[in-house]
Amino acid sequence: MTQTRTTCPYCGVGCGVMVERNADGRIRVQGDPDHPANFGRLCSKGSALADTLGPDDRLLYPEWRDREGPAQRVSWNFALDTIANTFARLRAEHGPQAIAFYASGQMLTEDYYVANKLMKGFIGSANIDTNSRLCMASAVAGHVRAFGADLVPTAYSDLEQADLVVLSGANVAWCHPVLFQRLKAAKEQRRSLQIIVIDPRRTETCVIADQHLPLAPGSDVWLWQGLLTHLAQYGQLDFAFLERHVDGWADSIAAARAAAPNLSTVAQRCGLNEEAVLRFYRAFAGTAKVVTAFSQGVNQSSCGTDKVSAILNAHLATGRIGKLGAGPFSLTGQPNAMGGREVGGMASTLAAHLTFAPAHRQLLQTFWSAPHLVSAPGLKAVDLFDAIADGQIKAVWIMATNPVVSLPNADKVRAALRRCDLVIASDFVRHTDTVELAHLRLPALAWGEKSGTVTNSERRISRQRAFLPAPGEAKPDWWAICEVGKRLGYAEAFAFQGPHEIFREHAQLTAFENHGERPLNLAAMAALTESDYDRLQPRQWPANTATDSSERLFADGIFATTNRRARMQALTPRPPVNAVSDTYPLALNTGRVRDQWHTMTRTARATKLNAHQSEPLLHVHPGDATRYGLRAGEFTRLASRWGEALLRVQIDDSLRRGNVFVPMHWSDAFSARARIGAVINPDRDPDSGQPEFKHTPVLVQAVPMTWHGFLIQRAPLWQAPQTRYWARIPAMACTRYELADDALHGAASAPDMSIERLMQRVFAGQLPEGERMAWGDPARAAYRAAWLQQGRVEACLFIAPSAQLPDRLWLQSLFDKPALSGEERRALLSGQPPRGSVSSGAIVCACFAVGEQTLRRHIRNGCRTPAALTRACQAGGNCGSCLPALQRLIDGEPVSGVPA
Repeated sequence: MTQTRTTCPYCGVGCGVMVERNADGRIRVQGDPDHPANFGRLCSKGSALADTLGPDDRLLYPEWRDREGPAQRVSWNFALDTIANTFARLRAEHGPQAIAFYASGQMLTEDYYVANKLMKGFIGSANIDTNSRLCMASAVAGHVRAFGADLVPTAYSDLEQADLVVLSGANVAWCHPVLFQRLKAAKEQRRSLQIIVIDPRRTETCVIADQHLPLAPGSDVWLWQGLLTHLAQYGQLDFAFLERHVDGWADSIAAARAAAPNLSTVAQRCGLNEEAVLRFYRAFAGTAKVVTAFSQGVNQSSCGTDKVSAILNAHLATGRIGKLGAGPFSLTGQPNAMGGREVGGMASTLAAHLTFAPAHRQLLQTFWSAPHLVSAPGLKAVDLFDAIADGQIKAVWIMATNPVVSLPNADKVRAALRRCDLVIASDFVRHTDTVELAHLRLPALAWGEKSGTVTNSERRISRQRAFLPAPGEAKPDWWAICEVGKRLGYAEAFAFQGPHEIFREHAQLTAFENHGERPLNLAAMAALTESDYDRLQPRQWPANTATDSSERLFADGIFATTNRRARMQALTPRPPVNAVSDTYPLALNTGRVRDQWHTMTRTARATKLNAHQSEPLLHVHPGDATRYGLRAGEFTRLASRWGEALLRVQIDDSLRRGNVFVPMHWSDAFSARARIGAVINPDRDPDSGQPEFKHTPVLVQAVPMTWHGFLIQRAPLWQAPQTRYWARIPAMACTRYELADDALHGAASAPDMSIERLMQRVFAGQLPEGERMAWGDPARAAYRAAWLQQGRVEACLFIAPSAQLPDRLWLQSLFDKPALSGEERRALLSGQPPRGSVSSGAIVCACFAVGEQTLRRHIRNGCRTPAALTRACQAGGNCGSCLPALQRLIDGEPVSGVPA
């Protein structure tokens, strides 16, 4: 057995992972108890990493696809020569701005570094941006405004040391589950710790909250400006700190008083009651140790930078920064969004936190010996793809991301890539919405095969180490970029022999001519040998010397601005650019679900993660559902000015009236018409360029379906079902397809033939051979069938005129068996387990596959705490991601003889 310490590839918590690989190839993943980010904890996604490592749908060799026809296998030499020759030709004919690169927070720092170096230093194009623009750009812009550089001053330990933690636009229970567990444990140990959640939705995070402020979407700046007014009015400003260390504070306070002069104004703008607002203000004002942790609910907005600035203003005005248990804390979305920012991965920055100021450009040009260093920022993500659509950009290299799904106005993105002269996609997955459009497809390494570093939300650099060999012809991203650089004539600049050499150059650049004015300084790592790099332990920056301490920044009140003083901002709140209207009366919010990640290319491989929320759902308030004629389990058309989606309805009283919520994860690879990016408006923050994912005006319309159904089949379909709605859910030994349609597709008028012709139309000959058991009522569009081979079930199909269909989980469990028993065979078409069997219900705990009905039975039998449920059935006993759901079930289940 071998053991490898590496890092989790999901969110910005940056959890350490220990991977054990046995001689027979079996892999076991567990949390690293020595890693300071997680101390052994993992969430449901991290715990299931071993299940994502299979060979299914891997891109294993370079492929070339002309405009028409199938993709053809080509050599790496052909692929790299094609890229280099096309880039050289386009630069000569149209200039370097005709070339673009779209990167990802999934890339390692070393990959990011060479991509940025090639584009900005040697090709001469600043049109290199990243999907971090979609999640962290407003935080970056806010940090630069206030601190002079993109600096996160806090550490995870501050969450545990604070007396008040404000979670603003951050559903940490689902999006940063390990931090949620750390915070929950801190509150259990110290009951005086207060937690306040600011979020339009009552999320799972609210389970541990002392107060929830369900503010109106887009009203954050009014809330925080009102806090600044309150702090000034009641003498809670730290004037000594302001006088010594902060500029602009007088104008900032005056602007706050003008915009939010009293509680009444704030409450009206935010859709809150005055008592709730006052309670929050008093808690903040009366507590010295306050951490405000914020994430996508703040950043993803057309005024996201102002939202960040409003939070930073409150901390600067009270001196609550750079101290134990106090400070603003930007929670990063992706595992290496921070590392990408360090090396200039965004179009608006240069490497090592350098700017486009002449002195910084000269420094970088000298260090790189760069022949074509850019002189101005390039196009940010949305603008970059608009330029592709307009024909200004003629070649784009997309690496480790899926913009056809994740960007707003996604149908325009798809159309742009179809018109682009050369689209290159580096990915480890063979079929994604973006890879399908690429002319050149490059096989990348997946997690487990990569070697490099990542930086988490608290500025902690950790090693990602390979423990698997590269399959097929897959190569590291840094290698492919460097090979193109060499072919363009820059062999000396890209002669790296391994990621350790790239990291060493990155560290050297942070220290180059750095006399203390740039906090990003890795001087202590600038001479690492390969063996040093292999042994590198998790470490926060700055790392100026071998022993310096860098847990938090600004303890000395010295900032990274020219005059070393922080800058507060005078803000004028503004609503979202596009307001709801009579035509589009609802506000759409998007986000993550607990067990999925981004566009599901990795997490959907772990079948246990598909059980919690297996379909794309529209969450709608009960009052809105009644108003628009929507019913739970049925379907709705969700439409905006930019696009539409078809979704199943879930009634959800955690929402504000007038708001709907849809998860971001589903793509055309997993469902028909559920790419929510196609609906999202392309409005963006004027400073950060970050899109408005939290407020798109939409309408909903009920879509009656003639029939509903599901197919469970051992072998997945090679062609999507021909139905108006379908969703594909990979399971352990089978694949499930949820189906619905509003027509019988012209099925024959003869009643005994209608269902048969319907099946032929929908599945096009993809149903299995073998013994078939069937029952049907054509007049009601009801049909049930099962196919068996040598006593083993191969497929089962259930169709009904309504969404009331049997429980899928029992049927899926039959595919694990080599042969059905007589009782199971007789019960198969009923869809119900044999007498004496008990259904577990919808899965709540993904780690141990514990269902809702099982949990309710244990609760009724006396398990009235999550710990008791863990003892009874293991639920919540691994990653803890389901603990909020367990508590909700307990709270909703009446004690015997006592109403809930």
